[in-house]
Amino acid sequence: MRPRIALTVWRRELPTFVGERTLLNTLADEYVTSVRDAGGIPLLVPHLADDEEADAVLDAVDGLLVAGGGDVDPASYGAADLGSKDVDAAADRSELALLRRARARRLPTLAICRGMQLAVVAQGGTLRQEICEPGTVHPPISDDPAAVLAARHPVDIRAGTRLAAVFGPGERIVNTIHHQAVADLPATLRVSAVAPDGIIEAVEPADGDWPLLAVQWHPEKMGGADRPLFEAFVADVQAHRARTATAAPPATAARPATAVSA
Repeated sequence: MRPRIALTVWRRELPTFVGERTLLNTLADEYVTSVRDAGGIPLLVPHLADDEEADAVLDAVDGLLVAGGGDVDPASYGAADLGSKDVDAAADRSELALLRRARARRLPTLAICRGMQLAVVAQGGTLRQEICEPGTVHPPISDDPAAVLAARHPVDIRAGTRLAAVFGPGERIVNTIHHQAVADLPATLRVSAVAPDGIIEAVEPADGDWPLLAVQWHPEKMGGADRPLFEAFVADVQAHRARTATAAPPATAARPATAVSA
């Protein structure tokens, strides 16, 4: 069977046939398609209540993808709110629990945009709540959806990183959809890609022990150009699944029934 991968969702109020503000668990279809095309079975996971629920979900899957969404609540990293948008403390609690439990299990994880920011916060890092400035590689985000999807900027992928093993080192062109970024990087993580303005665009574990790939851009919206990232992630998931299957103790054989005389 193909590996099962948990995907986090974005809980939003959107118009439906039952009301103008219907609370929905949503996720852009590109995430699902990208995981499926890379060989995984995508399973959407709503917000969870606590670590116990996070463990129950991770018991049932082989990998974790933490998707994009609203801004991380500054309270999650001990800061005042300076204008963050679409914050959801319940989403933060759920996804931080998943990330921390995934790290403890060394479960293969792909973290995208908000997901990367949460991976940093989960290990004690902090965020910049606004990075967009006119005339930079991170200009203010347009109100035109087509312009948002078309915006691009270069990043430099550092040699010797897990990300360089996927794309090769050096310059790569990525999309520009985020307005927040990493401020303080915890010692447990290292930079694997950076933009010309110094914004951290990708991180990975410093010790290499946890198969985490975390990028600030949206690879699912790159029109297939970033498919190698999803393929590398699913390959990590498959390798992890094979290791855990080998390490699992053999099932205890059932004892034959003993005949009982009348």
